[in-house]
Amino acid sequence: MIVDDAVADLAQDRGRLGRSSTAERVADILRDRISEGFFEPGQRLSEEAISEALGVSRNTLREAFRLLGHERLLDHRLNRGVFVRVLSAEDVADLYRVRRVLEGAAVRRLPSKRALELIAEAVDDAERAAAADDWRAVGTANIRFHQALVTANQSPRLDEAMRQLLAELRLVFHVMANPRDFHEPFVQRNRRLFDLLQDGRLDEAATFLDGYLDEAEQLLIRAYEPNR
Repeated sequence: MIVDDAVADLAQDRGRLGRSSTAERVADILRDRISEGFFEPGQRLSEEAISEALGVSRNTLREAFRLLGHERLLDHRLNRGVFVRVLSAEDVADLYRVRRVLEGAAVRRLPSKRALELIAEAVDDAERAAAADDWRAVGTANIRFHQALVTANQSPRLDEAMRQLLAELRLVFHVMANPRDFHEPFVQRNRRLFDLLQDGRLDEAATFLDGYLDEAEQLLIRAYEPNR
């Protein structure tokens, strides 16, 4: 069962906590797992199972849950527990408003060599995952691609804002009934956007990104329509 597998996998992350285990580090791990698609919208998170998997106290885990609640990734339901948040079509529209600001600014700046390396790695990983028919991995590589784009802004604060936004966006991906149909066209578009940036064709990259984000937003919002 995917719930049990996702929690069991957390045991591999114990090493990230170190001796000075903190709620912030636990929150980082859970946020990463959400971004990687391991936890699904509406899924209940077991305090007992997760605290045991990570080797942390219930109090530490509750504080991590609280932090992720402030980031709009988790919902605390009275007398029911903590659940991965289910986003709405209105949330999608707002996420894309923010993406246009963060990513739009990034593609108008000449990226550093390191930023280009990170973008290229994400593009390559997505293409390999697509060839292997692993569409969850494609989604994860896509998240990394857009995170790498924002590093061109050279702002740790914008990097952090994008990290939180992309975790929310990963929850939106789950609404797509056929992940391949959604992700496959954007594998090629990520390659195209990378090529434009690598060639220094920033105006073309900005125009291309505008159309890219418009289409992705429309696809996701349409997926919500039967449930509205």
